[in-house]
Amino acid sequence: MKAAPAGCVTFMPNQKPASGHGAAEAPPHYHGHRERLRDRFREAGAEAVSDYELLELLLFRALPRRDVKPLAKSLLATFGSFAEVVTAPPSRLAEVRGIGDAAITELKIVQAAASRLLRGAIQKRPVLSSWSAVLDYCRTAQAFADREAFRVLFLDKRNQLIADEVQQTGTVDHTPVYPREVVKRALELSATAIVLVHNHPGGDPTPSRADIDMTKQIVDVARGLGIEVHDHIIVGRDGHASLKGLKLL
Repeated sequence: MKAAPAGCVTFMPNQKPASGHGAAEAPPHYHGHRERLRDRFREAGAEAVSDYELLELLLFRALPRRDVKPLAKSLLATFGSFAEVVTAPPSRLAEVRGIGDAAITELKIVQAAASRLLRGAIQKRPVLSSWSAVLDYCRTAQAFADREAFRVLFLDKRNQLIADEVQQTGTVDHTPVYPREVVKRALELSATAIVLVHNHPGGDPTPSRADIDMTKQIVDVARGLGIEVHDHIIVGRDGHASLKGLKLL
């Protein structure tokens, strides 16, 4: 066997070429999965993907060089549902290993988009004739929050939405509410009716004795100034409660 000429490289048929800048690298295994998942979503729609796969689709852009399937499953295991992942406070999301600012931002964009979409469904329409849309909006806005918040929907004489404002934010089980401040704000906006909304972070929307008493105080103050309280809605992970529907208003 002759020696190879100087300056040449001898290639042995059963020998793998050395890795380096010139060696072609196979794409990561999850690249094909991403394209297949996107194709399924485009062709068959959202119902064709599971909750963790929908989370994967959201995380692809934030984490382009990672297999995000384990992370999506971890988020669901931690928070319980797709809705609870998307609406979880950033501080709690950051506790999940592998989640950074970019991923949290993507999830919060989805939450904001969903909230605006549902709020659009109740704007410029009489609230009382689109009550299911009101309930959907209220649940999306705060049903999964980790602190109580008290919001008011201010309505004009046609029961159309003038403003949607969070009046107070409290702790995990209490929010201070000042009836005269609620009514004062209604007068400033020339509202003739209001809908009260707050959440129970514990999940159970059943109204407490304090909720009932506070509602009656607002009704008493508002009635004297010609402002009607249509309802007080309490939302939580387990559903919603209407004080009017429970004949407590």
